[in-house]
Amino acid sequence: MVDLEEMKAYLRVDGDEEDGLIEKLMETAERLSKDVARDDALSTATMRMAMLYATAYLYEHREEADHNDLLLSLRALLMGERKAAF
Repeated sequence: MVDLEEMKAYLRVDGDEEDGLIEKLMETAERLSKDVARDDALSTATMRMAMLYATAYLYEHREEADHNDLLLSLRALLMGERKAAF
């Protein structure tokens, strides 16, 4: 869906010192996005944007992230994709 190089370009990160951190944040962002959308098989442009947004949010606010704010933003982004139930 989103690879490491694309995410680093989106974050404007040069070098590979933080690759491990970014990969972990990408995994977290994917899981959060799928949980919010209530769908493990999403592969839409909306889901991709949610992953980019969530990873960037977690990266930029890694020391003081407001996870409630992040979840509200993801719900707004994914509302059209969200299933009624699992």
